[in-house]
Amino acid sequence: MKKFINAVDSLLDESILGFAKAHADIIQLQSEPTFVRRKEPTRNGKVVLISGGGSGHEPLHTGFVGQGMLDAACPGQIFTSPTPDQMLAAAQAVENGGGVLFIVKNYAGDVMNFEIAGEMLECNNASVLIDDDVSLPKDHSTGRRGVAGTLIVEKIVGAAAENGADLATCKSLGDKVNQATASMGVALSSCTVPALGKPTFDLAADEMEMGVGIHGERGRETMKLASATEIVEHIAQQIDDELKPQQGQQALLHVNGFGGTPLLELHLLYDLAAQYWEKRGINICRSLVGNYTTSLDMAGASITLTLLDEEMLKLWDAPVNTASLRWGC
Repeated sequence: MKKFINAVDSLLDESILGFAKAHADIIQLQSEPTFVRRKEPTRNGKVVLISGGGSGHEPLHTGFVGQGMLDAACPGQIFTSPTPDQMLAAAQAVENGGGVLFIVKNYAGDVMNFEIAGEMLECNNASVLIDDDVSLPKDHSTGRRGVAGTLIVEKIVGAAAENGADLATCKSLGDKVNQATASMGVALSSCTVPALGKPTFDLAADEMEMGVGIHGERGRETMKLASATEIVEHIAQQIDDELKPQQGQQALLHVNGFGGTPLLELHLLYDLAAQYWEKRGINICRSLVGNYTTSLDMAGASITLTLLDEEMLKLWDAPVNTASLRWGC
């Protein structure tokens, strides 16, 4: 293992210090317990959005704290849920009369700890559970995982909260966006968790792992390596079967890198995916390509499609100013 680290135990603390210094115009870092919040105070009566999860997925979630998205984010250790006291402290620090909306990826630790924090909070609060990963069946024992679609929910609901929507409206909108979103990923290599010091699984030179999550776990099937076109068509078909978009439907297409795939390849995947749906009469009217929900240094990518109505489209286009997503400001 070759990584830029001093010690495994101090990696997160040192990294987040650097993140806070690099983006001191937008965010500020709180310690003991650790969370990141907006630099500017939350205005009176605004619904605050809080998310979080294990580190190793950067820029999710700390990179999306700022105007038009999250009010605070709680980073756990690598691939480990943040603790309830982090979530509680973040909520108490930023809540200002409008209530708290937690945006939670569907992983057991995240779900449990956010529920505990919600029960301890004395203000109004609600949660949106993200489960956009269609590589798992709907009746899976723990449900489908929350993956790259989390960013889409955070952006659209964040804009609504910025515009003054109340807690019930933000919660309903978050659920609607989640239901209109489907994702699936593929890996060409595993990632290397620093504490483990080696890849979490092995693939032969002519193999790929289809349906991976974002924690270095294996997917639903090990397949022979195929062409980019064949890979995209396999993933897009799974998404298409789930969402069943109709001709003329407006959609957002998000191609997300897992940390070890160059933009050269991600843009190729985007073009192939756009062609797939455009041939079927789907209007790909918005796009996002890059490393946004990563799995450390995994070589791989995911494809996400979100079916948009006019309200969602307007909110996606609304101004946003975070460390890793910024337009219209």
